[in-house]
Amino acid sequence: MHFTHSLTAALALGGSALASPTEKRVTVGLSKAMRQRGRSFIGTALTLRDDAQELAIVENKADFNSITPENAQKWESTEPTQGNFTFEDSDRYVDFATDHRYQIHCHNLVWHSQLPDWVVNGGFDNETLIEVMHDHIKALAGRYKGRCTRWDVVNEALEEDGTYRKSVWYNTIGEAFLPLAFKFASQVDPKAQLFYNDYNLEYNGAKTDGAQRIVKLIQSHGVKINGVGFRAHMTSEPTTSSGGGVTPSQQVLSAALRRMTSQDVDVAYTEIDVRMNLPATQKKLNVQAKVYQRIAASCLAVERCIGMTIWGVSDKYSWIPAVFDGEGAANLWDEDFKKKPAYAGFLRGIHQGGNNGASL
Repeated sequence: MHFTHSLTAALALGGSALASPTEKRVTVGLSKAMRQRGRSFIGTALTLRDDAQELAIVENKADFNSITPENAQKWESTEPTQGNFTFEDSDRYVDFATDHRYQIHCHNLVWHSQLPDWVVNGGFDNETLIEVMHDHIKALAGRYKGRCTRWDVVNEALEEDGTYRKSVWYNTIGEAFLPLAFKFASQVDPKAQLFYNDYNLEYNGAKTDGAQRIVKLIQSHGVKINGVGFRAHMTSEPTTSSGGGVTPSQQVLSAALRRMTSQDVDVAYTEIDVRMNLPATQKKLNVQAKVYQRIAASCLAVERCIGMTIWGVSDKYSWIPAVFDGEGAANLWDEDFKKKPAYAGFLRGIHQGGNNGASL
């Protein structure tokens, strides 16, 4: 079946007039459009729960061909006490991806957050903490050897100024924890693509410098690193949490992506959402749609941007309101699972981004 409509019709689904009636007919469906552009995937973060409407959206292969487990593979969930591995929940997501023939972006192996107390306050010395990290990676990545398309090997190792984050890993092991983590992951699952993942890399500033330094560090040790994940938790307007900033221009976004690909690694947007000050209005939703459009377009303008993952499909389950008071409405579907203007904007960015060097 060919899922085709005019772009005007596609926009009507989102409720936003972002294109003229004279635009060419386009294929409807985020994943299908992405793959037609020669890229690999469109994914979503997933928490499996008893919600048939949410699941129906995720299972629509015209829109998605990849998932990221939202929380099930984090350290506190998979090794709550030392040597006690609890994989039952994580297994559900890997099995879901296998059953649906989806890619799976496994998330994550080493992070400073959502760690159990025994890791954070264990008082381990350098040698012992390296062993703890190795054992965890061996058990978790090893369980899914050959099944994870990509792994976020290290998550959020940088402060906003591009220096290393003062985590238990850095404080005890130093920067060597980064190449060691990638080395262990590569040994355990040689087929998985291995990513460094962080937020606020999109602004092409000091933190982007830091990520570039991390890639060089890992490569200097002769260790495999396949890509850098740009998390892209963005805003469509100034908010308290953003410090008054908004999503950069397409040119800035693409420039940040290209800095990483110039080091012979792929890039991907791994956790996209675009929040605003509540309540949402039609005007705000239309602005948000344009932000989603330029995020997608920036990826399509960079040859080695292989895919994009949105951080959940519906505003109903978004993490934003619980973390950023008074902010939200960040996803492509609203709380009633209706497509927002953002869906149409994102789709348009996929279709038109990078064509003839156009800037959207």
